[in-house]
Parts: sequence; C-alpha cells; structure tokens
Amino acid sequence: MSENYALATLGGGCFWCLEAVYEQLKGVKKVVSGYAGGFVENPSYKAVCTGTTGHAEVVQITYDPAVITFDDLLNVFFTIHDPTTLNRQGADVGTQYRSVIFTHDEAQREASLAAIKTVDSQGIWTNPIVTEVKPLDVFFPAEDYHQGYFRNNPYQGYCRAVIAPKVSKFRAKYLEQLKEDAK
Repeated sequence: MSENYALATLGGGCFWCLEAVYEQLKGVKKVVSGYAGGFVENPSYKAVCTGTTGHAEVVQITYDPAVITFDDLLNVFFTIHDPTTLNRQGADVGTQYRSVIFTHDEAQREASLAAIKTVDSQGIWTNPIVTEVKPLDVFFPAEDYHQGYFRNNPYQGYCRAVIAPKVSKFRAKYLEQLKEDAK
C-alpha cells in the first residue's frame, strides 16, 4: 500500500451493501469484502454465516485521505445502515451483521467515538447507537465471488431488493462525492 493511502474497516450488515456504496466514492482506491473480529483463522463465508466464529462481515477500504477523510467515510457509514439495531440489518440477523468500526490507530478510535456521539446527539435515530468500536486485529478477505458482488450481479434478487435501494439513497445524498465514472 502506498504511503499516501490509509485503511478503514467497517461493518454494517451485509458486506455487499457496504462495498457497493464505498467503491463509488472519490478518493477510494479499493474496497475488499471480508471478515474481522472473530477467533477462527481463515474463516469461510459458510462458517461466518453460522454466527459461531465471532466475525463480522466488513469491508476494508483503501482510501486517499487527501481526497476523502476518515470522517467522510464515517458520515457515509452512519447514513447507509441502521446503527441502532444490535446484531442485525433488516432481515440479516446475527452477530456477523453487527454495526462495528475496526480502528487502525488511536486517531480512528477517537474519530469513531466522536462520530457516534455526534450522530446520537442529532436525534436522527429513536434508539441509541450500538456500533462497536474496536481495534482491528486481523482482516480476512472474503472468497473471490463476494468481491464486487453488486457490480457483478445487479439483477440477483437480494441485489435488486436490498442493495439497489441503499445505493440509490446513497447516490442521491452524496452525488458530489461520487467518482466521475460512477455518476
């Protein structure tokens, strides 16, 4: 990784949803779907889906902080998922779908806690935010067929019913921050 890039690792439900959004933002070089926060080495999707590995579905974002900041990434994060539902996003239920920010350093931890406090104080959500903030231990990339899932399978049922509406909402709100080829 270039010294000009930084990493952010976020979990907010299904990683396909997060990946579909973040890969469209200016300043984002790469988004990789994967797993973090568990206790099993090299987990598989099948194992993570059982909820017994301790992992969350996450995306690891490689971004240029001169173009998009960690705070910008967090603003999008708190817009595209419900951070008040414990271990679920919509019909996706289990600890693997928890809202979590895996931090790469102390600055990210502090920014994450400040963002949670700000979003909570805005009264956007009726219930309190349950997003976990934890240091990243290990990130495991998901299997190849999960990478670029929405982009590669736009007509698949889950993509049409769940991901496409989230992407549309995101695009409307963040139009000015989209990459030119995503407009």
